[in-house]
Amino acid sequence: PRYRPDWASLDARPLPAWFDQAKVGVFVHWGVFSVPAWGSEWFWWHWQGEHRPDYERFVQRRYPPDTTYADFAPHFTAHDFQPHEWAQLFQRAGARYVVLTTKHHEGFTNWGSPVSWNWNSVDTGPHRDLVGELGQALRESNIRYGLYHSLLEWFNPLYIADKESGFKTQNFVLKKTMPELYDLVLKYKPDLIWSDGDWEAPESYWNSTSFLAWLYNDSPVKDTVVVNDRWCNNCSCHHGGYYNCADKYKPGTLPTHKWEMCSSIDKLSWGYRSNMNIAELMGEASIIEELVQTVSFGGNYLLSVGPTKEGVIAPIFQERLLALGTWLDTNGEAIYESKPWRVQMENSTDTVWYTSKGPVVYAIFLLWPQDSILELSSPIPSPATQVTMLGFAGTLKWQKSPGKGLLITLPYMMPSPLPPQSGWTVKLEGVK
Repeated sequence: PRYRPDWASLDARPLPAWFDQAKVGVFVHWGVFSVPAWGSEWFWWHWQGEHRPDYERFVQRRYPPDTTYADFAPHFTAHDFQPHEWAQLFQRAGARYVVLTTKHHEGFTNWGSPVSWNWNSVDTGPHRDLVGELGQALRESNIRYGLYHSLLEWFNPLYIADKESGFKTQNFVLKKTMPELYDLVLKYKPDLIWSDGDWEAPESYWNSTSFLAWLYNDSPVKDTVVVNDRWCNNCSCHHGGYYNCADKYKPGTLPTHKWEMCSSIDKLSWGYRSNMNIAELMGEASIIEELVQTVSFGGNYLLSVGPTKEGVIAPIFQERLLALGTWLDTNGEAIYESKPWRVQMENSTDTVWYTSKGPVVYAIFLLWPQDSILELSSPIPSPATQVTMLGFAGTLKWQKSPGKGLLITLPYMMPSPLPPQSGWTVKLEGVK
């Protein structure tokens, strides 16, 4: 059936299956904001939209007088950008999809947009098609490619004029936003469009339903493309493809609609900050905990890194991604292609989380029990119950627990002054 340009029709489109199966993605925030590399990727807005004193001082101290935001663009060089190395890193991190910022709210495009004259990565800065280069490398590594795109641009004169008209005029949408979205789809054939910058204006201004109807009916990716929910000022958590709801969203109970949690290794910013310190970054244990909780609740986990202006992913970010990948090498069976189970976590604790695949149940525990006896009250064992541990050969002994559920004897661990790594998985067969 053809989809109509209204939410009732568009929302009925089934989500392509690859997205729910993928579970793990990497988000890349990269643009002219990577040049000041301070505060956050909202640098321009905080500096010249809100005139925050800390941002004004930063520019005064570090740059010549009369510096404009546009003056940063030539310093966005991408000299060290190696797309194949990025793709290899993301693959080793266990990512099944990667989402790149093609254009943030600053309006600078990471490809040669025909309607972003001189404010794009081909005309200035890197003089390279960053979107295209990364896409090719990811496809060669068999990783799905998502494109982040902001509908609004803070300081675009056309957008400012439309805003002043109360969004009665649509010059910005017709001359900038929509031509760019169509161009991205036709040129790069993305697997995912991660829309953002929707919150100031209604759907009637953005023309999002018309675009999505074309995307689902006639575009070259009509059968495979996935989109999120940021298409108008009241779309989030209501309309579109899967739901983001809000940044770093944690539902707390099992949602009825497919969703994604986007998070960032740097807790204070999505893009690169030259002055970040280790205490402001997520550790391996908290990344794994977020992933496990998200997947138990049926979500996907999209973890952000911000490369430098030269195109380097900081070694500390690489280390975190590789630690996640190592964990997934052992425990990925409980994550990829899994479904939520009838129970998401043990009632007594938020340190044991469940996923399932058909009749198989996985219990992922984040803390090693002191006596190496894991008590699970939710699964109901049967005489045929078999318990194994991912990454460990052989079966584990278990017995019925006095209350209900089962007690599992875990493999012996060498005593160590260090707390063990985070997260292990027992695989339960023959339980209800």
